[in-house]
Amino acid sequence: MERLAQGKPHTKGRVDQKNSPVPERALEDICWILHFSEGLGGIDMALRPRNKFKMEEITRKTEAQKQDNGRKEQKGFQVVVVREFELADKAEIHRIFSEGMMERVVDAAFRGLRYHPESLLLYTALTVVCFVSTMCWWVIGLLPALVLCGRYFYSRRAILDYLEQAMSGDMGDMEGFYMKSPASCLWVAVLEGKVVGLVAAVDQKQPGGAVTLQRMSVDWRRRRCGVGVALGRKVLEFAVTHGYSRVALGTTAYSPAVHKLYLRLGFRCVGVTIENVTPGANWSVLEQIFYRVRQHQYILDVQNNGITSNKQN
Repeated sequence: MERLAQGKPHTKGRVDQKNSPVPERALEDICWILHFSEGLGGIDMALRPRNKFKMEEITRKTEAQKQDNGRKEQKGFQVVVVREFELADKAEIHRIFSEGMMERVVDAAFRGLRYHPESLLLYTALTVVCFVSTMCWWVIGLLPALVLCGRYFYSRRAILDYLEQAMSGDMGDMEGFYMKSPASCLWVAVLEGKVVGLVAAVDQKQPGGAVTLQRMSVDWRRRRCGVGVALGRKVLEFAVTHGYSRVALGTTAYSPAVHKLYLRLGFRCVGVTIENVTPGANWSVLEQIFYRVRQHQYILDVQNNGITSNKQN
């Protein structure tokens, strides 16, 4: 620094501009760089040929990195912990599972309509028949609303019947169904001290050694926080630990996020079943007309995906 100011000491970033042969603008740049370098604790950095705009760019990048690190640190406090089911979790599990299933009502009634061209053709035929028999335009205008109401009513009815059957079965006795046998298990995801998701694994008891992933459900308030991925990986670790060759699952969800989750975990879709019979459904004539779903079948080959096992919680 003394060489730059011709032997005169540098005092708080100021240089004697009157006696210095260096142009005034260059002196301002040097002083600014020196001030920046002192904040970093290194004078040598200031001797490099940088201009003011370059240093401002570096400053902006540094601040942006600090903010990004701060966000990562904040996210670090939201660690998803997956552990085995406990009796104290039963009420929260029932709430999350029930809320997740009731979301399927709108999913099946409205979003699923475009995936069933046979239903659209049926509704179109009904519209033509009504028009020919009545010749009333207001009936034609009212018919789409009646169709949507019918789909919602029978979708809700089928889902409620399914919930009732589940609650009287494995979801009513989770400890006895999942925790008594080493070939099955039920886990919950805990985030910030609260149960926010669940998943279960059950031995298919078929040749080839396969385990079924089922009852996957995440609290809608905690989605996009990595809960689904953590639960899915726990099932995969279970499969590796117990020597299963593959993991299978089936879903009737139409939401793209659900299918993206399974693909991200390494599953591949091996088939789609139309007119899947939902357990507990009555399957009256009207229910068959207004409630139609698709079931996607997914398979993951454990040995071909390089999955390693961790210590079970």
